[in-house]
Parts: sequence; C-alpha cells; structure tokens
Amino acid sequence: MNVHDAILYAHLQNNKVRCLVCPRLCTLYEGETGYCGVRKNISGELKTLIYSLVSSAAVDPIEKKPLFHFFPGSRVFSVGTFGCNFRCLGCQNWQIACSQPTGGEDISPEYLLELAKRYSCRGVAWTYNEPTIWIEYVLDSAKIIKKSGLYTVMVTNGYITLKALDLIAPYIDAYRVDLKGIRGKYYREAANVDDIKPILLAIKTAKYKYNCHVEIVTNVVPGYNDSSEEITETASWIKNELGPDTPWHITRFFPQYELLSLVPTPIEKLNEAYRIAKEIGLNFVYTGNLVGGRENTYCPVCGELLIERNGYEILRNELKSDKCPKCGAKINIKGINYV
Repeated sequence: MNVHDAILYAHLQNNKVRCLVCPRLCTLYEGETGYCGVRKNISGELKTLIYSLVSSAAVDPIEKKPLFHFFPGSRVFSVGTFGCNFRCLGCQNWQIACSQPTGGEDISPEYLLELAKRYSCRGVAWTYNEPTIWIEYVLDSAKIIKKSGLYTVMVTNGYITLKALDLIAPYIDAYRVDLKGIRGKYYREAANVDDIKPILLAIKTAKYKYNCHVEIVTNVVPGYNDSSEEITETASWIKNELGPDTPWHITRFFPQYELLSLVPTPIEKLNEAYRIAKEIGLNFVYTGNLVGGRENTYCPVCGELLIERNGYEILRNELKSDKCPKCGAKINIKGINYV
C-alpha cells in the first residue's frame, strides 16, 4: 500500500471521519475503509492507500480514451490505480477497479512527468479506474504536468463532489465522462448509485465553470440503458445542457464481470442510437467498440470530411485550424495545430 494523508474530509465525534470526495460521503469508524476500497480511517485521520500506486500504465493514442476532438493524433501517457466509487456489474476494468490495492508500481508525480516526456507524449490521462478516488495524486501530478506545458485528461464516471471538482478542475484540460443513461436504471441496478444529479452537475460545472473540454461516452448495455426512449432522453440532455457540438461516443457493450449472461449490444441498436442522436441535433456522434463504426468527423454545416479514422488511427486530417477548410464553419475541436 502507498499510504498518504487524504484531503477533503471532516472529523466527527468518536474518531469518525466523513470523506467529502465523492457523493457517497462515507462515514468511517476507525479502521474502516470507504466504499471505494482505498480511503481509510487510520487513528481518526483519513488516509489514501494508493497515493502514487500505479496498477496500469501505457502510451495510448488520445483517440483510445476516446477523445476525438482533443489534440487528435497525439499520444497520451495513461495511468490508473486500484478501486472505484462505483461497482458496475459490467465493468470492463474490473480486475483493478473492483480489487484491493495490491501490487502495482510507485510512480511519483515528478516521475510521471518524466515518463510522459520520455515517450514523447503530449499529455497525461488518469484513466482505467476512477481517478476521483485518486484525487491527491491526480491533483499533485496535474499541477506539475500543466506547468510543464503538457495537457491533462480525466477519464471519469463524473461521480464527484463540487468541493473535489473545484480543487481538481482548474488543472484538467479534458473531462471525458461515462454517462450511463439519463433515466438512471443502469446506475441504480448495476452501479449502486441512486441519484445521478451530482454527475450531471459535475459535467456542466467542468464545462462551463472551468472550461474543460468535455466528451461523453455511453456504453449501451442491453436491458439497462438501450431503450429508444432513454437514448432519446440522453441525447436530448447532451444537446440541451452541453450543446449540440458536444461529441457523443455511443459504444458497444461486451459481456464482462457479472454481466456475462448478456449478449453484446446488437449493431442495429447502435445504428438506431446514432440516427436518434443525429435527428435530435447532435453534430458529432460516433459509434465505437465495433468494426466499421462511425468514426469520421464531418463538418456539420457542409458535410466535408475533416478527419478520417480507422479505429484509433487517423488516416487523414484536413483541419489546419478549428474551422472547416471548405465552408469556414467553426468546429468544436482543441489542439488541432499540434498535428
């Protein structure tokens, strides 16, 4: 374990503490660990057990996050740790998100920056498990990474308190959120989250208060969030609350963890979701986790092909700025001049 003083908690009577990092607001007696499995009351003080403990690290294309409108074609140094404040039945990374913090490698914030530069990465992403519960490390490392001129990315479920978001968001450039459906069925039945309002508020706060670049991913899970009505409502929320130029990645579910009895999302359902989103007025809709998905970026005004992709690989990029080279329409894309 990598024990370190935690931030954002309250001292209570009888040596109890209350964690203030995520909306679960776990109240812990001495010796107890929070829902996330990595924040513990030790002698009346809240500690993180994973401060600089890295379970997974890789050099990824930014498109793998997926982020299609943020420094396209760049490489990002990706790191994750252990634990999560969700318990998703279909978790794709359950081996680390639903396990105890054992093993791993100690990577200090300074060494993380060194690794990113060594491998010619344009930025760093905290991903693979939920970075909110890693906030002490993410905050310390994001500060020095941004100061160095590299970009910062949180790949998150968005389940964070505004107190925690106010601390971390000033140092985050891209906030890529898994929105698992606007009706909340998946959250209630598969993630043990009763109220999705904090997630929706966090997304809007990151975008409008802190000017983070926001892209949304919805993994379409059969029987949980795949109804036409929910897809319609989710697309409508994105358009109305985040704007029609917000990229929405609609991805195919494959059975994992405790949802092995399900079938992969039918491709017809993804195609239907794409049609619904476009009819509602979302300008940048992508389908992923399947061969032949809709991965290219087109100008929403004149239809010009701007970025052609094959999976995570960019085959052609016609953008020289954030404007369509054919009609001049402004495109919601950051970092295009890097490529």
